[in-house]
Amino acid sequence: MLICPQCKFENPNANKFCQNCGTSLTHHACHECGMEVPLNAQNCHNCGAECGTVWLAIVTREEGGDWELGSWQDDQDDLPTLPLSTEQTLPLAARPVLKAGSYIDKEQRYQLLEPLEILDDNAQATEVCVRVLDCQPYQISPIEAILDNQNQGLFTATDPEISIPKLAKAYVQLQSKGQLEIPAIHDAWQEGNTQVVLIEDRSDWPLLIDLWKEETTSSLQILHWFYQMTQLWAVLEPVRCRQSLLELSNLRLDEDQTLALARLYRESDAETDETAEDETLSLTEQPFSVKVLGEIWQELFRQSQRTQFGAVLQILEDLKLGKIQMIAQLRSRLEAIASDLEASAIPSFSPTAHQHPTAPTLIQLEDDPDEDSSARSDDLPTIVLSMQLSSLEDVGCTDVGRQRQHNEDYFGIDTKIEKQEFPRNRVYQARGLYILCDGMGGHAGGEIASELAVNTVKQYFQEFWQTNQRPTEANMREAVYLANQAIYQLNQQDARSGIGRMGTTLVILVIQDTEAVVAHVGDSRLYRLTRKRGLEQITVDHEVGQREIARGVEPSIAYARPDAYQLTQALGPRDESAIYPDVEFFDINEDSLLILASDGLSDNDLLETHWKTHLLPLLSSGASLERGVNELIDLANQKNGHDNITAILVRAKVRPNMDSQK
Repeated sequence: MLICPQCKFENPNANKFCQNCGTSLTHHACHECGMEVPLNAQNCHNCGAECGTVWLAIVTREEGGDWELGSWQDDQDDLPTLPLSTEQTLPLAARPVLKAGSYIDKEQRYQLLEPLEILDDNAQATEVCVRVLDCQPYQISPIEAILDNQNQGLFTATDPEISIPKLAKAYVQLQSKGQLEIPAIHDAWQEGNTQVVLIEDRSDWPLLIDLWKEETTSSLQILHWFYQMTQLWAVLEPVRCRQSLLELSNLRLDEDQTLALARLYRESDAETDETAEDETLSLTEQPFSVKVLGEIWQELFRQSQRTQFGAVLQILEDLKLGKIQMIAQLRSRLEAIASDLEASAIPSFSPTAHQHPTAPTLIQLEDDPDEDSSARSDDLPTIVLSMQLSSLEDVGCTDVGRQRQHNEDYFGIDTKIEKQEFPRNRVYQARGLYILCDGMGGHAGGEIASELAVNTVKQYFQEFWQTNQRPTEANMREAVYLANQAIYQLNQQDARSGIGRMGTTLVILVIQDTEAVVAHVGDSRLYRLTRKRGLEQITVDHEVGQREIARGVEPSIAYARPDAYQLTQALGPRDESAIYPDVEFFDINEDSLLILASDGLSDNDLLETHWKTHLLPLLSSGASLERGVNELIDLANQKNGHDNITAILVRAKVRPNMDSQK
């Protein structure tokens, strides 16, 4: 089946357009110039940008077995027919290849972007990697279907009836647990002795060793990568892929300088079996004791020509001598170094000395290495590292919807950013004010109320928010009360009564560096999206249904009431004695996408249903927020459309505060 990229509707494979929304299933828009490009084209014919869907294919044959690829090729294609017999005596240079442009699969979906040389069956090499173009990217693969069913709890990859090639099982298991450090798997199959696994292509991601060499890379940043390696060690141990951390070329960095792997390397079955048979083997003699982490760290220092610093030098020596034998011991030592580095930072007269205090990030550590080390729990011990803001971006958009004649929604954005660059550090300070209102009271009523509320709140913060401190709860409430008073006085002045009294909902988000506070009245919402926690609704609607739930009524009963969605609070109809704004403070200690939404966007669980496709990609710095908010509005018009639709997207990126120590 073909999955529509716009509305996710399932279409027959023969469809050229989505049956539900009409989106093309044969072309897509170039991300650079917007030109329509066929799905099976690697580059845009207009601007030359690579816009095709490219995967890395890992082709592996079992030792002693034949290569079994390409046996389906047409004789007229001038392509080799495989498997190649071990009796052939052609020299390696004369061995045939699958040419670029041919297909690696029988269904002719994955096209080679470079020649795939077929190795001699007698050669020791049992694996080759090659990039392939997905000519049918909207068609769901068997692996994707398995992962989707796992997410719905229908079965797991360990079920005996689920057939997954051995090479692919580790990817499937880790992806189902949300391990973003591991490249996503897209497809996998086996033909005789040959397995093919298609994964996310990270060949252009920067190497860890390259940033390690940079003079501006601090000791605390290096320590942060050490933490990540120990975490990945515990994640990779159950799937027998710790070897992945021991290949320097495999250690990559994502756009936020977080450690990631280009691919997985399995530990050899021989080593695993040998260790299992001899249970008396000491930890220092085991092929994958923590000692090898020390060896790879020493190699990073050697190749980068950086000097090993202080307590890390002692850790490396203790690892070599076997004094550190458990991953928990190693983490404890790293925690102590982190604390010492941060505590020893003495404030001085420098740009960073006056930087606003930042929120901490929590690095999780497992207590017992014998437990399922891939499990993640909020109850685990933590190492605390301070965080600082690295970027703040925002965009807003409003639409009348498909049924209303006029737009009663209104929003306002006021952002101030200061950025200073120095040879060895960077100071980035930002404050953002985001306001969204959904008016009520009909034409010339709701529109006036929502705009008046936004402008009143903006004016208040422009006058009273002069420091680099997050506003207090009293500040937030005063802004809400002033907006309410402005609308209430206008209602009184015009002698409006009953349903004729205009009003509005209100949600205010204020960000000062890595600290945030939200206040709201009504059913306009604030959501937060992070890679770790997914989508969370921060605000709770002020409506009858939620009021009944707070009183102990079962949700199904509370929302069976005919007035369940009626607002219990709104700005304007009554004086401030009837207004009880909710105020909540939180810190931004990981990359976050904050979404302010009117009910035209949030109704019918729209965001809860589609956040993985329409919001999660926007956490990436390379994703366009403007395009993302427009696609979100289009989705709301397709799925809802009964009301005005307004969204504000705020992307806050953070990084460990490394500038205090070098």
